[in-house]
Amino acid sequence: MWLLVPVLMLGAAIWWLIATDPLSAFRNGAPPVESLTVERTILDKEGLRILVRAGGSQSMRIAQIQVDAAYWEFVQTPPGPIARGSTAWIAVPFPWIVGEGHSVTFVTNTGATFDHPIPVAVATPVATSGNLVAQAVLGAFVGILPVVIGLAFYPALRNAGPAVMDFLLALTVGLLGFLLVDTLEDAFEFAGEAAAIFQGPTMVVLTAGASFLLLMAIARRRGVPTGVSLAAYIALGIGLHNLGEGLAIGAAFAAGAAGLGTFLVIGFTLHNITEGIGIAAPILKVRPPLHVFAGLALLAGGPAVLGMWLGSLAYAPHWSALALSIGAGAILQVIVEVVALLVRSDRTWARIASLPVLSGIAFGVVFMYVTAMLVKI
Repeated sequence: MWLLVPVLMLGAAIWWLIATDPLSAFRNGAPPVESLTVERTILDKEGLRILVRAGGSQSMRIAQIQVDAAYWEFVQTPPGPIARGSTAWIAVPFPWIVGEGHSVTFVTNTGATFDHPIPVAVATPVATSGNLVAQAVLGAFVGILPVVIGLAFYPALRNAGPAVMDFLLALTVGLLGFLLVDTLEDAFEFAGEAAAIFQGPTMVVLTAGASFLLLMAIARRRGVPTGVSLAAYIALGIGLHNLGEGLAIGAAFAAGAAGLGTFLVIGFTLHNITEGIGIAAPILKVRPPLHVFAGLALLAGGPAVLGMWLGSLAYAPHWSALALSIGAGAILQVIVEVVALLVRSDRTWARIASLPVLSGIAFGVVFMYVTAMLVKI
């Protein structure tokens, strides 16, 4: 019963605010603050279709559309004012020209303008079964295949001595450390493109922190993860990172901007091979059945395929930022667990300062950094 008291007080305060409108004394006739974010652009034979999300302090109404400084008729779905945080599709029958740049300007009923450039106009690929299959093949090549190749080192590494084991576990820490920085960088980039209402940077930090704490709680509910369990968490962290990368590549397909040449695909493959070795490191002293290796490869690489599909069909920058943030938290959780595994053997931090561990961390970071040069465009 006492819980109702603060709720009733809050309700009374809100009712008083609405009924008396004390803010009227502060209004000076200035228009409301408006914000408009473009989340998706589709170019087809009908012209332009643009998905926009409204921000600002109140709902907003798009009054006019300019394309290349000329006014054009448009159709808005749904029609009418766009509520704060809501989206609407804007269709403009503009005869865009392949290869040329265009500029779209949204004019609201208050006179505010919002520009959206289209650097190079190309037709947006249609989501057909053939395109989805092609994306799945590419996703498997850059996501699953490198992990499988990395896991194929397992038989050769099974008889590794303690120093090599330390090197491989440290190699895992190095590559995951690079992925953590890279994932957060991409997450903040997508967060900057998202509508202000999502509070992008804050969303990234909070989501990554929540992901880390949740996975730590799950991993430790039955003790410290080792062996196959630790390998599964490593694969999960890498998989969530690959999901975010897949979303970005799929969005590039949807925008018609994906220029994936053979050299670039080879770069992605080389960049991800070390991930398979990192997954194999915790299970070198056990003999898991073959289906466990298949599951680990799918867990780490399969999300790249799923990300490409989702990115090409329903891309929005805040979804990419959210997926990458979850991946960053998962990667941080795995780094903590692998470092804990290195420390547990002698119950001191001296092992971390050993030559195999330090060289493994350095090699993992340097290898990922150098191969990342092949995939950054």
